[in-house]
Amino acid sequence: MRISFISALAISGLLLACGPAEKQQVEEEQTTKTLSKMDQAKFEKTIDGKEVKLYRLTNANGMEMTVTNFGARVVELFAPDSGGNLEDVVLGYDNLEDYINSPTSYYGAPIGRYGNRIADAQFTLNGETYTLEANNGPNNLHGWPGGYHIVVWEVLEATDQKLAMKYVSPDGEAGFPGELTVLMNYYLTDDNEFKITYEAETDKPTIVNLTHHSFFNLNGHGEGNVNNHMLELNADRFTPVNEVLIPLGELRPVAGTPMDFTEPHLIGERIDDDYEQLQKGGGYDHNWVINREEGNDETILAASVWVPENGRKMEVYTDQPGVQVYTGNFMDGTSASKGDKTYAKRGAICLETQFFPDSPNQPEFPSVTLNPEETYTHECIYKFSVID
Repeated sequence: MRISFISALAISGLLLACGPAEKQQVEEEQTTKTLSKMDQAKFEKTIDGKEVKLYRLTNANGMEMTVTNFGARVVELFAPDSGGNLEDVVLGYDNLEDYINSPTSYYGAPIGRYGNRIADAQFTLNGETYTLEANNGPNNLHGWPGGYHIVVWEVLEATDQKLAMKYVSPDGEAGFPGELTVLMNYYLTDDNEFKITYEAETDKPTIVNLTHHSFFNLNGHGEGNVNNHMLELNADRFTPVNEVLIPLGELRPVAGTPMDFTEPHLIGERIDDDYEQLQKGGGYDHNWVINREEGNDETILAASVWVPENGRKMEVYTDQPGVQVYTGNFMDGTSASKGDKTYAKRGAICLETQFFPDSPNQPEFPSVTLNPEETYTHECIYKFSVID
């Protein structure tokens, strides 16, 4: 956070006027100052014998984020605007109980074992059919009911800029085969990046598609909708869906449609157009195919979003083939939230880097099968800056 010139003079004068003990106290107060609005005691609990706490990460530029290891959820993330003002730009709750009691809310959470939808809540792997729970019409959504957003993650390391966590998903959890061990790191770098890395290994063939589901509003959480956000996607194609949001199997060009963000557009500019894909999703709730050369699995720019009025910008980088864009179409302002804010319809944008929806049932899509001799890896970076 910026300290004004006058404030700096006042602090300097205070230090000069203080004795050694008072000077040390003032210095400690300055270094321990936090942006977080959270009461840590409201996040402390033992669940199934596992300790849950709130962790705080900071960087050299004044950015700050807080994370609870219940669901490995990002609770707050403070990012600067062009005036140097740091605002919390992620949606969430201000106590652990609301996270526990809202199992279908995905605020700030990693999603697994399979992010997004699986058609008819079943898939076949190596000739065996696995049945999941249908929690989204006829489909399974986000690995329910054993989703990684509602389990306690083991914290392996906690520093000012890194939180390393682990979760072991038992064989058969939520209907998925194989014991899956997931290692996930959250970083808050001095380049203003919220960086996520995943690794996963299994003891028998399974499917894996992990993603991250923070709900971002670059106006500040609870500050209206995201229709005033500019969006640009590095994607010439998307995967159109049927009436229950399952991909049709084609990679459709975006050119000439409201799905074309190869040049920047305001999110609200075309979101209510008379276009059948927008009607099916109630807005944007689709997977875009990130432009990359065949065989190139490097981390590249997938998306950029910014607010012209305040200059706050976020870029999304990933090594995954797709990014799901969701514009909060089903939010209605009635759920609990931090600071008694109202999360209105389209009050956030989610940019979830991942494999394509329903890939286990669509052999032409990139494979999500993980075998025991392999390691699943995934990198996602949300990088914050200000526009020129």
